[in-house]
Amino acid sequence: MTGSAASPAGVFAPSVRAGDYVFVSGQAAVDEDGRLVPGTFEEELRRSIDNVRRVLAQAGLTLSDVVKVGAYVEDPADLPEYNRIYPEYFPHTPARTTLTSCLGGIVKFELDVIAYAGD
Repeated sequence: MTGSAASPAGVFAPSVRAGDYVFVSGQAAVDEDGRLVPGTFEEELRRSIDNVRRVLAQAGLTLSDVVKVGAYVEDPADLPEYNRIYPEYFPHTPARTTLTSCLGGIVKFELDVIAYAGD
C-alpha cells in the first residue's frame, strides 16, 4: 500500500493485507519522509497514532476497525499518560499488549495494529 503514509525507515511494508485483516507495521513519531520527529511522550504517541491512521486510511479503514494493538512504551513512568490518552483513539477497547523499556532510547513510543476489514 502506498500514498501519504510515512515512508518506512527500514526494509518493511507499512502494512500487509491477509484476507480480511490488515497488519500495520510499527509506527513511531516520524514525518512523511520517515525522519524521526522527537517530542514529548504525548507528542510522539499522538504522531505515531496519526501515522497508523494514515496507513489504515490507505486500506479504507479507520481506527475503529482495529482489533489488536501492540504498544511499546520506552519509559514505564509514561504508562499513566499512555493509559489516559489511549481511550481517545480506541474507545472500543481492542485487545492490547503493552511492553516497556524495549525501544533502545531511540523513540518514546511505537505501536503496531491489526485491523479487521470484513463485514
